[in-house]
Amino acid sequence: MKQFTIPTTYRSNLISAIKEKRKAADKLKKDFSPTPLQMGDVTIFLARHFGFCYGVENAIEIAFRTIENNPGKRIFLLSEMIHNPQVNADLEALGVRFLQDTYGNPLIPFEQLTDQDIVVIPAFGTTREMEEKLKQKGIAIEQYNTTCPFVEKVWNRGEQIARKGYSIVVHGKPQHEETRATFSHAAENTPTVVVKDMAETILLGKYITGEEPLTRFAERFAGRFSKGFDPTKDLARIGVINQTTQLATDTQAIADYLKALMAQHHGLSDANIGERFADTRDTLCYATNDNQSAVKGLLETPADLAIVVGGANSSNSSHLVELCEAVLPTYFIDGPDRLINAETIDNCQWQTKERHLVNPFLPAQRPVRILVTAGASCPDAVVEAVIKKLAEFLGTEYRPEELMAQLA
Repeated sequence: MKQFTIPTTYRSNLISAIKEKRKAADKLKKDFSPTPLQMGDVTIFLARHFGFCYGVENAIEIAFRTIENNPGKRIFLLSEMIHNPQVNADLEALGVRFLQDTYGNPLIPFEQLTDQDIVVIPAFGTTREMEEKLKQKGIAIEQYNTTCPFVEKVWNRGEQIARKGYSIVVHGKPQHEETRATFSHAAENTPTVVVKDMAETILLGKYITGEEPLTRFAERFAGRFSKGFDPTKDLARIGVINQTTQLATDTQAIADYLKALMAQHHGLSDANIGERFADTRDTLCYATNDNQSAVKGLLETPADLAIVVGGANSSNSSHLVELCEAVLPTYFIDGPDRLINAETIDNCQWQTKERHLVNPFLPAQRPVRILVTAGASCPDAVVEAVIKKLAEFLGTEYRPEELMAQLA
C-alpha cells in the first residue's frame, strides 16, 4: 500500500513498531487479537487495527502539501477535512479557514470566494451541487480534492447499478457529510433514498409491500429522497450502498433484509433475485471492517474498561464505542486532555455528543486491564499520549523502550 508523507508529529515510534510487527506476523490480517503492553500491574491491550486509514493519510498529505506549495494564497477547507480536532486545529493554525461546519451550514459567505482562492474538498467528498458552485466561481477543485478513494468506490458502484436500472438505498446518517455527498452523486443517476438504521429499513420495506400508505412516504422520509421519487415504481428494483463508516454488520443486515423482502414479495429465488436486487457487498470500506473486527477481537480479552480515542463527530469512532459499550464500561475521548486526573475523565456520549465528567472512572483494585482503540482519523501520537497519561494516573512507569522490548 502507498506510503504517505504526513507530519511526523502524528506518528508514534512505539505504535508504528507495534503495527509493523503485527503486520509482518499476520500478512493476511486473520489475527484480530490485541497487543498487550505490560507496565507493572497495569496492562493496556491495544486493538489489532486502529488509527489513520489510507483515505485519511491521503487527505492529510494533500492538505499539507497544498499549504506548502501555495504560500500567500487564501486556502479554504470546504468543511472539516477529517473528524479529528487536532488535525483540523493544525490546519487552522497554518491559516486554513473552514467554509462550512459539519452539517453544511456556512461559516464564511460563499460570495467572498474568488477564482484565485484554493478550496480543499474533504475526505468525505462533497455534493454535485457544491462542485458546480465552485466551478462556476472558477475554482479548480480536482487538484485539491482529498475525497477518500473508498468513498469514490461507493459512488462508482452506485453509478454502475444505476445504469442497470436499479434505484439506490443509501445506508447512512442523513446529516453526515459523506452521506449527503453519496446521496447527491447517486441521485444524479437514479432515484435514491436514505435510511439511517434497520427500523427505517423495515419502514421502507412496508412501502415496497404496500403495507404502508404511500401518502405518508414524503413525511416519513422528508429531505432524504431524490426529486420526483415515486415509491410505487422506484422501489421495484433496488440496490444498497453505504456511508463507509457505518457498522459493516448493520449495512449487511439492511441489505440482507431488503434482499429477502424483495425475494418474498416478488416470488424470486436466489437464482433470479438479481432481477429486483443488486449485489453491492463490495462497497464496505476495508478500514471500517478491519477496525470493527479488531474491536470484536479486543473484546474477547477480559478487562476493567475500554477507552476509544477519536473525534466526537467521528462516525467510525462512535461505532467502535457502540461495540465496546455493549460489553464493558467504555469512555470516548478525543485526546489525553480529557483525562482530567486519576479520578475523573471528560467523557463524550457517542449518540448525543454531549460531554460529562465521570468520577471515578479507573478501578481501585489491582491489577488493572484496559482496552484501547482509536478511530480512523486519530493520530497514533494521540493514542500514545493517552496511554502515557493513563500510566501516570495509575502510578506506573511509562517506559516506551521497555514496551518496545516486549515486542521482540
